Amino acid sequence: MCTNYAAARRDYLFKHFGIEPPDSPWRDDVYKDYPAPIIRRVDGAERADVATFGIVPRKHIPPGVKPFDTMNARSETVGEKRSFSGAWKKQQLCLIPADAFYEPNYESGRAVRWRIGMADGAPFAIAGLWREWNEPEGPALSFTMLTVNSAEHPLMNRFHKPGDEKRSVVILPPSEYEGWLASGSMDEARSFLNLFPANKMHAEAFPVPPRVAKRNDAAA
Repeated sequence: MCTNYAAARRDYLFKHFGIEPPDSPWRDDVYKDYPAPIIRRVDGAERADVATFGIVPRKHIPPGVKPFDTMNARSETVGEKRSFSGAWKKQQLCLIPADAFYEPNYESGRAVRWRIGMADGAPFAIAGLWREWNEPEGPALSFTMLTVNSAEHPLMNRFHKPGDEKRSVVILPPSEYEGWLASGSMDEARSFLNLFPANKMHAEAFPVPPRVAKRNDAAA
């Protein structure tokens, strides 16, 4: 389950993906409910928009309902789960431009944050779904990442707690960007939900930098 990733920089949206970046800003590191760019097909043309990470934003969870996470959608059940099925059946597919994503590695006996990306350092795209919400200030978008089982993947099976199912986001090769966005059926879209070759990926320990105490903190 990927709950944190590094979004692609503005200049890479044009250089790598050939898309003009949206006007709204975003942070390098993206977490739940943070805005980030997605690429989708609208009226036959590809465009980039800013959307929030998690297809059901926290503010849209009804009062009294226990908060739940929707940053990732399992490919095996995406058409059955209420949070994702509408977007999946409507084929509201998107590319999520990224520089890297982060997963916990427990090989040392404790959780260590690892950064995972391409072996050549290039930006890449994760397969996603998007949804539109009616907000007081106008329509707003949200998105989720699609995942597949990675138990047999030589790299992605190294992450998550021992005993937990091994999962990986779906990384799409550039040659499949157009086909993914243009998928005309759920069966066609499923044909793109595969594991990315491990020999084209790179991963290394990348712990969160320690918090630097402010002057007032040190004096307390």
